[in-house]
Amino acid sequence: MTDRYAVLGNPIGHSKSPLIHGLFAQATGQDIAYTAIEVPLDGFSETVLAFRAGGGRGLNVTLPFKLQAFEIATDPSERARLAGAANCLKFDGERILADNFDGVGLVNDLQRNLGCPLAGKRVLLLGAGGATRGALLPIAAEGPALIAVANRTASKAHALQRDFAAHAQLQSGGYDDLGGQRFDVVINATSAGLTQETLPLEASVFAPGAVAYDMVYGKGLTPFLQQARAAGVSRVADGVGMLIEQAAEAFAWWRGVRPETRAVIQQLTVPLA
Repeated sequence: MTDRYAVLGNPIGHSKSPLIHGLFAQATGQDIAYTAIEVPLDGFSETVLAFRAGGGRGLNVTLPFKLQAFEIATDPSERARLAGAANCLKFDGERILADNFDGVGLVNDLQRNLGCPLAGKRVLLLGAGGATRGALLPIAAEGPALIAVANRTASKAHALQRDFAAHAQLQSGGYDDLGGQRFDVVINATSAGLTQETLPLEASVFAPGAVAYDMVYGKGLTPFLQQARAAGVSRVADGVGMLIEQAAEAFAWWRGVRPETRAVIQQLTVPLA
């Protein structure tokens, strides 16, 4: 029998998840059907429960429902709990298991695909929202020399530092607090790439040989990546690899087999120009 999975979001027409999971299923010989479902803004819980009642096995969850995905879970992972958000659900009888694979996807893309090990590196995350929350534990697990979080409102970065104090040692503050510091990996976890907004970032934050990574994907050279290029950074990347790597983690969680990702990344990559 074909097992049913889906991605929930609003809007959802842009989602690459059905294509990605279809390619994974073909490559691994898994018999699944995967669809995209646009959910009414006030209908998330009802949609999840109806999908489960209809025999659905699991769900990916994208904006704006990641917080609600965490709230509906009976068994959230520690990653999901600390992020306060989930991007993947799995059904086991009456139990709803939840996890957050965004940070794992980011780390896998940086280390496996981009050849950027994080151990001993100075890492800067821009933004103190859900994307950063989801990334902190997986990054910390790799043993960087420093993790810094900078946000326009410094108090939000400080709050994040307090929330993760038992799990990771963070430096936190506003963009103005970065003066004189250089970082080996600079990650834009804000929505600036979607709004074409320029961040108040000094060129000096990029260390020689730094990697600049924007979690936004498919937008070419975002303003952040343009800033990095202008600062002399040659190694820039968008979030397409993160998208596909987190999908691979979800697929492995659901199906017990982890698909190869490189060919799918090559297929979906948009040139950074």
